Amino acid sequence: MELPPQQAEQAESIARAFTDARRAGAALPGFPGEIPPTLVHSYGVQDLAIARWEDSVVGWKVGYIAAERRDESGDDRLLGPIFKNRLKDATGGTVDIPVFVGGFAAVEAEYVLELLEDAPADQLEWTPEQAEALPSRLYIGVEVASSPLATINELGPLVVVSDFGNNNGLLLGPEITDWTGRDETALRAETLIDGEVVGTGGATRLPGGLRTAIAFALGRSARRGRPLKRGDLIATGNATGIHDIAVGQEALVRFPGFGDIACRAVPAG
Repeated sequence: MELPPQQAEQAESIARAFTDARRAGAALPGFPGEIPPTLVHSYGVQDLAIARWEDSVVGWKVGYIAAERRDESGDDRLLGPIFKNRLKDATGGTVDIPVFVGGFAAVEAEYVLELLEDAPADQLEWTPEQAEALPSRLYIGVEVASSPLATINELGPLVVVSDFGNNNGLLLGPEITDWTGRDETALRAETLIDGEVVGTGGATRLPGGLRTAIAFALGRSARRGRPLKRGDLIATGNATGIHDIAVGQEALVRFPGFGDIACRAVPAG
């Protein structure tokens, strides 16, 4: 959407503040300006921030929006970009993950879809069944949820969307073969921080399941004018919860029958 000059200037200022802080690995003391009034405005900020970021988008994280925090769009989820230089192979060993000291930092167990064909650019709405029919692969993964703003999740989805969806990376593990033929109750996950279990769950923890999250990502991306392409990734949402992590701590995410992902938090910047 095209914003009036004053709103456009505010959006650019917000995008610049977040991207500058991310480059420096620095924390922000508060939201840098007035919080956008709607998700559409927040996606406008996100688009400006993506344009300022010297990297290509390889996928999108999906986050759930609680009913009481939804806006006039009616969206029950949100999107944030995953960048190429923050996508890491996690099929062996412990992976270092950069988080913002003084900001927000967490890990999330994820099921990650890879599209094997372009999605039709003119299809703006998707059902879960249509999403399943689009050729794809599914992997285990971990989202690095981190932002220079410590209160990002407390302030809500309008703020989360404004800062890359609170994403600072994605770890990609082994493939879950024949995912469409599996019962989602068999896709389970467990997250440990420094050896202590902090969350359990799996694909059934996602409201509506994997296919509903994928359908949202396909539809919202098309309506934004960013239809998804072959090779794009979709991190479908946290499967065991959002688990705070600090520099020096290690997380282990177990996906029984499919593999483990181990990571260690290090300072961003």
